Amino acid sequence: MTQTLDRSTSEVTDRVESWVSAFQDALSARDVSAAVSLFADECYWRDLVSFTWNIATVEGTDEVADLLTTVLDRIDPTGFAVDGEPTSADGVDEAWLTFDTAVGRGTGHVRLKDGKAWTLLTTLDELKGHEENQRERRPFGTEHGANPDRVTWKESREAEAEELGYSRQPEVVIIGGGQGGIALAARLRQLGVPAIIVERNERPGDSWRKRYKSLALHDPVWYDHLPYIPFPDNWPVFAPKDKLGDWLEMYTRVMEINYWGSTFAESAEFDEAEGRWTVKVTRDRGDGPEEVVLRPRQLVFAMGVSGKPNKPEFPGMERFRGVIQHSSEHPGPAGYEDKKIVVIGSNNSAFDICGAAWEAGSDITMVQRSSTHIIKSDTLMELALGGLYSEEAVRNGVTTRTADLTFASLPYRIMADFQRPAYDEAKVRDKEFYDQLRAAGFDLDFGDDESGLFMKYLRRGSGYYIDVGAAQLVADGKVKLVNGQVQEFTETGVKLTDGTELEADLVVLATGYRSMITSVADIIGEDMASRVGKVWGLGSDTTKDPGPWEGEQRNMWKPTQQQNLWFHGGNLHQSRHYSLYLSLQLKARQEGIDTPVYKLAESHHAE
Repeated sequence: MTQTLDRSTSEVTDRVESWVSAFQDALSARDVSAAVSLFADECYWRDLVSFTWNIATVEGTDEVADLLTTVLDRIDPTGFAVDGEPTSADGVDEAWLTFDTAVGRGTGHVRLKDGKAWTLLTTLDELKGHEENQRERRPFGTEHGANPDRVTWKESREAEAEELGYSRQPEVVIIGGGQGGIALAARLRQLGVPAIIVERNERPGDSWRKRYKSLALHDPVWYDHLPYIPFPDNWPVFAPKDKLGDWLEMYTRVMEINYWGSTFAESAEFDEAEGRWTVKVTRDRGDGPEEVVLRPRQLVFAMGVSGKPNKPEFPGMERFRGVIQHSSEHPGPAGYEDKKIVVIGSNNSAFDICGAAWEAGSDITMVQRSSTHIIKSDTLMELALGGLYSEEAVRNGVTTRTADLTFASLPYRIMADFQRPAYDEAKVRDKEFYDQLRAAGFDLDFGDDESGLFMKYLRRGSGYYIDVGAAQLVADGKVKLVNGQVQEFTETGVKLTDGTELEADLVVLATGYRSMITSVADIIGEDMASRVGKVWGLGSDTTKDPGPWEGEQRNMWKPTQQQNLWFHGGNLHQSRHYSLYLSLQLKARQEGIDTPVYKLAESHHAE
């Protein structure tokens, strides 16, 4: 048995190494036809910056040929080699790769079917000559010897904080100081790119602290680490909002990020001739607001996934005698114990708010206007995340970076096929739970193609709830449920189109958010926002993600139709992972490295 296993392992290694050697030979010879012949008819090459100076996926051999014909000479890829031991399962060989380009070093991952590439991932890890100052390159921290002109680390930091943005301009301004902006600023600092975060809240983490008091992360700790400083081993599996806020504040200080709190971005204009932005901000350092003009080369909006709160206007809202809040404004149920609350919506925020209100003793009703995907938290962790992001994965030697790259190696076109089995199993495992929800009248779905939560998130950023207990309250009737559309507000509550009237002292609009570009337009203007187009979505032609197919997140972490304008954000996992690739693109431009963008995406406007 051992000899058979060894022979099988050797055969897998031979197949993979043969493919890698042939691929490198073809690249070195600039023989595009030979390289393309190594790909299956159905194939996907996803590149994170290394070949394309973009985040792009090409599909099929014709697109692979076009990519190589366009970029091969200037990228000059060398040294493709297998890293570690290849594996094989279900007729697919897999291996990690390393390689160099003319300007950088990268990591790759390949899946082979019948000896030909089915999927290929290539990523840029670092720029040659501009590596991060870590490990053997870490800063010394002090100056040994005697020096009457010594400047301490603290004095240097204080001088930087006083000068940057005033007597010395940053290379990058990041508008938005949540986890996305903070992760990117940390990366840029390690690359020596001067950057300032502009954030309207006073302190890092306030965007979490100011939400309703029961809020906690729905993603587990192994999925949520920030760059460089992982959460400690005793960190809660699901971080409460205030604890996460304190972590972000600590992280900002320890990573020495230039964070301008209590600062409002008023406007931003781009001078194409000079290649610089004029960003006007109002900053309050404790002694009253001052106007400051920043002149960065690069402008990044890091405002999460969403833009302005989606606040629908219903007839009669002005005559309602109670209180109307959007979920973003809702502090929690305090003051509404033993009173009637109506929550319009049935996604994450709606369930969290309903659960907290029921615990406080409120009479709570949820209005479900469209179907919602629900997955139990423990089921999600075990079936969908456990192999990559869990304590078991850590014990198996799966680092955060390995997990991130494994996930990134799945092209979006076929990701649903990889996701669907977990949710098929969830339907069986939690059948009784789902039957109870349906019996209570809840309109349940698993996505347009039954692929579950993460595809809904990638496609539309809404339409789901990770159940941490509130769904059972609906199933049990403890949180009342009605289905329908709001017709109008009355003096005492809400009336639905079917005539149902719901009395309310408080109505919470858990109606989500609009595209990030809606908030950005207030700063850069409607014309420039239109040039950029919608932010987020894949173009999958599913609900709330209209085509055409793009195959990557629209306008996220990559060049846009507006020169020197970028978008960064997403959940904690995406903020961590993609901050590397955005920071490398920004560093390359700071250093004057030639960065011709392959397959720059067109702007898209349909919501």
